[in-house]
Amino acid sequence: FRFRAPGRRNARVRAVPDRYRVPGLAIEGEPHFVAIDFAVTRESDGSLGPRLIELQGFPSLYAFQLLQGRLCLEMVPGHGEPLEFLLGGLDDIGYRRVVGDAILGGHPVENVVLLDLDPPGQGTYPDFAATEKLFGIRAVCPTDLTKSGRELWYERDGKKTRILRVYNRLIVDELVEKKVLLPFRFTEELDVQWAGHPNWFFRWSKHALPGLKHPLVPEARLLSDFDRTPDDLDQWVLKPLFSFSGSGVKVDVTPEDLAAVPEKERASTLLMRKVDYAPVVEAPDGARSRVEVRVMFVWRDGRPVPVTTLARLSQGKMMGVKFNRDKTWVGSTSCLWPRTS
Repeated sequence: FRFRAPGRRNARVRAVPDRYRVPGLAIEGEPHFVAIDFAVTRESDGSLGPRLIELQGFPSLYAFQLLQGRLCLEMVPGHGEPLEFLLGGLDDIGYRRVVGDAILGGHPVENVVLLDLDPPGQGTYPDFAATEKLFGIRAVCPTDLTKSGRELWYERDGKKTRILRVYNRLIVDELVEKKVLLPFRFTEELDVQWAGHPNWFFRWSKHALPGLKHPLVPEARLLSDFDRTPDDLDQWVLKPLFSFSGSGVKVDVTPEDLAAVPEKERASTLLMRKVDYAPVVEAPDGARSRVEVRVMFVWRDGRPVPVTTLARLSQGKMMGVKFNRDKTWVGSTSCLWPRTS
């Protein structure tokens, strides 16, 4: 698999549904932000190993993870050896520079907004607050914007301020589900830059998994590519290509589940081999949690630069808050490791 190969370029273009296609993104180019999720599994020799679970061309908790990583360093003694949580040879200042450059793109902070629907009501609001604390960028709801020609404006400290760049955290699923009316259309030509162009949510996603061939990547196929129901259906997971936070995912798949997928949606639904997460973290109450590690990248100087990680712990059938509401010692944290130099 080569992300820039001609066949994959064409597939990336087809990945974006026409009704959600936002102008201003060429076939070539790279996403500003990439997150890659790996399950921690138990290998045949008893060691731990990774299995790729998902790709995400969409910003993650870049501000919150810096603050959380700092706190983890303060709380964990390290048994006499110094620990770190940043990647790419970055220190705290370097991390803020790399991430800040990707978000701001050289624009003044007042002309850049973090865009999401009802920011205070989002589960990721702590990251929005941390983004303002670290980079000065305000979280704004798109319903509060005004449009003048091809320009977008918002109110900042009582002053009407033009938006030149959008740090996009808005998931189109939520707009559609809640039938939100906006003062502009995402699919129209606007004079704004995107820090995380909305099309990358579709282009770099589960849509790319069938093209990945590697021992650490579970087999994944579009439902439309199956001539018949697999004999070992219990070993597969059903995933809508563009779901978010696990919505629509079925872990215990039945033939009825497959039959219920409309014909027009079979090419946007994935069957992926199950991955056996290892319950490797023992909680104080005796329960054991499974772990998924998200490696977070910023695209810089023509290549993806790993900057930090986010670890998620689960005792439910899937990762995420909604699947662990009655559990303890679950949720997100940072990964720490011995400093190499």
